[in-house]
Amino acid sequence: MIELLTVCTGNVARSPLAEVLLRARLRGLGIRVTSAGTRALIGHPMTLEAQVLAEAAGARAADAEAHRARLLTERELAAPALVLAMAREHRRAAVELAPQKLRSTFTVREFARLAATVPDDALVAALEGLHDPSDRLRAALSLVSAARSASAPPDDPEDDDVVDPYRRSHRTYDLAAAQLTPAIDEVARVLRIVAGRA
Repeated sequence: MIELLTVCTGNVARSPLAEVLLRARLRGLGIRVTSAGTRALIGHPMTLEAQVLAEAAGARAADAEAHRARLLTERELAAPALVLAMAREHRRAAVELAPQKLRSTFTVREFARLAATVPDDALVAALEGLHDPSDRLRAALSLVSAARSASAPPDDPEDDDVVDPYRRSHRTYDLAAAQLTPAIDEVARVLRIVAGRA
C-alpha cells in the first residue's frame, strides 16, 4: 500500500483539507492518506470552515468530522512515500526531521506545478514494466523531480504555498481552497496513473 502524508502547521485546516480531498479522489486505489502538523493542535478537529469546504469539494462528511490533529514527528514520516506540505516552511520542517525524504517531499502546489509539465503518456512510459506500487511511485516522483531543473521557479516563491486561513476570514478560507483544490487534482492525476487507474 502506498502512503501519503499532508503537512501544515496546526493540522486543523489546510493539511486535513488536503487529506480528505485526496482520500475522496483516490478512494479504492489502495492509497492511504494521513496528515500532521508541525505545531499541531493535538486532538482538535478540523475547523468548521475547512469541513464545509471539504464537503463542497467532494470529500465525505464523515472523513472531515472524524479528523483529529496530530503532531509531525520523525515516526509519522517513516512510512509515507510522498509528503505534501502546504507551504515551504512545512516542507523544510519535514526534511529536517527526515532528511531521507528530501526527494519525495514537495509543497502540494510545487508538486502540481512540476507534474503539470509531465504529460500522461510520459508517466505511463516511465512506469512500463513496473508492477510494485512503491516502485511505480518512485519512478513517477523521479520524473516529477526532474522537472525541477527543467522548469523555471515561480516569480514569487509564495506561489508554491497555500495561504494559511486559520482564524482568518471566510474569504481567506475560499482563497486557500482555490489554491489547494487544483493542486490536489493534479496530484490525484499522477497517483491514478501510478495505480494504473488513469
